[in-house]
This record gives sequence, C-alpha cells and structure tokens, in this order.
Amino acid sequence: MGNAIDTNGKSYNRGLLVALLLIGTFCTVLNQTILSTAFPTLMKAFDVSTSTVQWLTTGFLLVNGIMIPISAWLITTISSKVLYMSAMSIFLLGTVICWSAVNFPMLLIGRLIQAVGVGVSMPLLQTMMLTIFPANKRGTAMGLAGIVIGLAPAIGPTLSGWVIDNLTWRDLFGMIIPIVAIVIIASFWVMRSVLETKKAPLDIWSVLLSTIGFGSMLYGFSSVGDDGWGSAKVLSTLIIGFVFVALFVWRQLTMDDPFLNFRVYKSKEFTVSAILSSVVMMAMVGVEMVIPLYLQIVKGMSAFHSGLTLLAGALMMGVMSPITGRAFDRFGAKRLAIMGMFLLTIGTLPFAWITKDTSTLYIVILYAVRMFGIAMVMMPATTAGMNALPMNLISHGTAVNNTQRQVASSVGTAILVSVLTNVTKNNIPAKHVLTTNPLSYADKAINATLTGYHAAFWVAIGFSFVALIVAFFLKGSNRSTHVTDQSTDEAATKGGAA
Repeated sequence: MGNAIDTNGKSYNRGLLVALLLIGTFCTVLNQTILSTAFPTLMKAFDVSTSTVQWLTTGFLLVNGIMIPISAWLITTISSKVLYMSAMSIFLLGTVICWSAVNFPMLLIGRLIQAVGVGVSMPLLQTMMLTIFPANKRGTAMGLAGIVIGLAPAIGPTLSGWVIDNLTWRDLFGMIIPIVAIVIIASFWVMRSVLETKKAPLDIWSVLLSTIGFGSMLYGFSSVGDDGWGSAKVLSTLIIGFVFVALFVWRQLTMDDPFLNFRVYKSKEFTVSAILSSVVMMAMVGVEMVIPLYLQIVKGMSAFHSGLTLLAGALMMGVMSPITGRAFDRFGAKRLAIMGMFLLTIGTLPFAWITKDTSTLYIVILYAVRMFGIAMVMMPATTAGMNALPMNLISHGTAVNNTQRQVASSVGTAILVSVLTNVTKNNIPAKHVLTTNPLSYADKAINATLTGYHAAFWVAIGFSFVALIVAFFLKGSNRSTHVTDQSTDEAATKGGAA
C-alpha cells in the first residue's frame, strides 16, 4: 500500500489514508450499539422510562438510515476529503454534546447529530475503498472495511458494559472524543480527494420522499417489538413508509440524473449480492438481539456478562474479515458465500433446542461459528456486487446496498422480537395457576419463555437457509465485469494504482 495518485494528480500514501479511514469510521460505527447495556444507568441518571431511553438507539438508527441514501449525492458532488472531514466534525460535535449532556433531550440531540456523521462516513468508507483499489484487490480492501462494519457494532455492548461497571456513562463518549479529534487533525495532511465529483443539483423532492419514506418505514419496524404488528402506530407508519419509498423509487427511475440510482439493480450480480447480504443481516442482527435477552432473562446473567458471551464471536468476525477478503481475491464470492451460509445455518440450528441449563460455553462456541460464517459472506458478497458495477455507479451501489441492509436489519429484528413475544404470550400459563400452584406457574412460565426463543431461532434458521439458496446464484468469478472499460481502468488507476 504505497503511494497512489489523487484526483488532482498528486501522489499520496494509500496505507496512511486507509488507516485513517478505518480508525475514524470505527469510532463512528461503534456508536450504533455502544449504549445498549448502558440503558438502566441512563434511565436512573435522567429519570426516564424504558420506552423513552430506547430513543437513544431508535433515533440514532433512524437518522443514520435517512442519511445513507443522501450519501450517494454527497459523495458525487463534494470532494471526498472535505466530506470525510465534515462527517467526522459533525460526529465529534454530537459526541461532545452527549458527553456534556445535563438532561435527556440534550443527550438525544447529541445522538441524532452523531448519526448524521455516521450515515455519511460508513458509505464513504466503502466507496473510497472500492475506488482506490483495482478490482483484483477489492476483496482485501473490503475485508479491511469489514473489520469496521462488522466488529465495531459487535463489541459495542461488551465495551459499554465494562465502562458502565468501572467508570461512568459519560466515559462512553469521553473516550472517543480525543481519537476523533486526532483523526480530524491528521486528515488535513493524510486525507485526499480520491473520488471524481461533478456538479449535480440537489433534488428537494427526492430528499423529502426519501426522508419520510425510509424514516417512517424504519420507525414502523422498530416499534413492532413494543406495540405488535396490529398496532395502529406500526401499521400507519409502515404504510406511509412503503408509499413514500415507492414514490421515491418512481421519481429516481424517471429522472435523467437520479439522486439515488436504482438502475444498479439491472445488474443481476449486484441484485443477488444485495439480497444475500440483506438476508444475512436479518439473520445476524435479529439473533444478536435475542441471545442477550435469553442470557439475561432465562440464565439470569448481567448485561455485561451477556455482552462478554458474544465477544468471541465479534472478535472472530474482526479476525476473519481481512482473511476472507484476501480469499475473495483468489477464489471469488460463490464458494465463500456457500460455505459461510452453511456454517451460519448449522451454527444457528442448535439454538432451536436450548434450555435454561444450556452451557454458556456451548453458546459462545455456536455464536462464534455463526460469526465465522457471516464473515465469509458479508464483504465478499458485497464486493462481488460492486465489481459488477461501472465506476460511476459505485457510490450509488454502496448507498443502495447499505440502505437495503439497514431496512433488512430493522425487519429482521422486528420479526424475531415479535415472534418471541407472541409465542411466549400464547404459552404463558393462566393467572389463576399463580395463586393455586406458584411452583408450577414458575416452571411453566420459563417453558413458555423458552418456547418463544425456540420459535424466534427457527425463524432465524429460515433466514439462513434462504440465504444459503441465494448464495448458489452468485457468479464464481471475482473479477469486475467492467474492468475492461477504459474509463473504469483509468478511474481505478487514478484512485489507487501505485
């Protein structure tokens, strides 16, 4: 990773630029899950309810999801150096507000500002990594990006639990501030403009339709766990979301210069890879939500220890992402994806029979096997899809793929949590048993809860099996179908050839 040429024809150190990108984006993506085990502490500190404190994550993910489609336009029109430094500065501002928050509204505003930065930095990382490396090295590049996108959210709960136990909730934000400040300062010298830009007018209607559509849809799915599918709030927000997203897609397809180019779906390879990575996200995020609930409710673990149980799997994903990236460059995505989906399916299957006496070590090993499988699928499939696109559509492909995955994560979590809740509720013993036979009631209540978990895991197994079938539709080759285009070759060379 030596010197390369930026869009101004000046040489830069690609290794340093990549390191800066990874460190900065790791800090931003980490914030998606860093508060999950801190909720009880924050509820006590600000005297707020569970449903109120959840907005620190729900609101963050909503704004993050709304910003991702907008990122394609930003990446196309603003210099990558200016955009990266702006995204990191916005994120730093939000983090400082959170760290110094004196009341809950101030903390929430800080989280929403943070989310604006994250919604831009994550797609920008992927687009830059795909551009500054030639097609035959993109697997390795995206494997490095996978460390950030896969590992950071996965270690969030464990890190959060440790900080809450040993320091204060403010340190969750305080420890990030100096790192991000150093990244911004270093960006003045290390970061370069490596993406070609053009002047494109901002289509206000597209922004409005996208914001209302994706915002409403994500809010609807995130509300299912508390309110159920039959709730008027859930149904109305989902209907509004689907209608506005449909209008947004229609507008993009009828525009000469679309805000977000859905024509990327004309590529079969991109479409297959986007479906595959979305279903994998549904299987991953839903189970990441359900396993800690099982560990805390059924096995009586603390939030920190339940997070610690998932740490081996998170580290497995971090270690495997660069390895599977290099393997993609040699073997292509198809074999990796099929093997990964097989591991994910067989790693999920035993969860359908867990009991209250199931060994914690057994769960640690199974979860690590699942994450090993996910690492073999996620970035190789994404890279295969991006390699099928011409260079001028990569920022749109990244934004479409990330938006689809964000929606899939919300859908997967909503489905698993609602199945868990409804099956448990339907199997819970009648209230009169509590007075007539308390011991029997307690035993049956635990069995009802376990039945709910088993049902949720069967749904996750279904997701995994569907993705296993989809993996067979990937092409065997890892080569970009567009690397023979002269313009694409020039762009790749300009962005990253030594």
